[in-house]
Amino acid sequence: MAEKRNIFLVGPMGAGKSTIGKQLAQQLNMEFYDSDQEIERRTGADISWVFDVEGEIGFRDREEKIIHELTEKQGIILATGGGSIQSKETRNRLSSRGIVIYLETSIEKQLIRTKRDKNRPLLQVDNKESSTRLILEQLAYNRNPLYEDIADLRISTDHKSAKSVSNFIIQILEKNNHIN
Repeated sequence: MAEKRNIFLVGPMGAGKSTIGKQLAQQLNMEFYDSDQEIERRTGADISWVFDVEGEIGFRDREEKIIHELTEKQGIILATGGGSIQSKETRNRLSSRGIVIYLETSIEKQLIRTKRDKNRPLLQVDNKESSTRLILEQLAYNRNPLYEDIADLRISTDHKSAKSVSNFIIQILEKNNHIN
């Protein structure tokens, strides 16, 4: 039996990587990992606390090591943190060890989807929508080219349910013989 290829989900916060990843894992009978959840599990603390204690550089170093370890597995689905692709090593590992799917979303959808989420350290500002919008726009400006650069497939999640995005991904992967 052929080995299942890894599927790596990249994209900004609020794109649906975790939700769609769980859906894909269930439908394809594959193991699901979320790099942020894995960091929380291993540290025993939430992402915000890790950010506060270690700073973004310390967090990114931890994230890079965990993604390196997880991408060595076979037949997994991995939802990555939105900023994980800032590391060239992480981008190279994702590209070489599986199929990279870029889940795109608009700033408007990100604002809606992340509004009440307190576990997004980069958005913990004075909670004014204009400040959050500026942060999301800056992140998109810096990160979207990196997502695009490593993506094997790009899918907008703005007007679709997690199940419909998952079904669409499976159709494309089956069509291109990436999964059995």
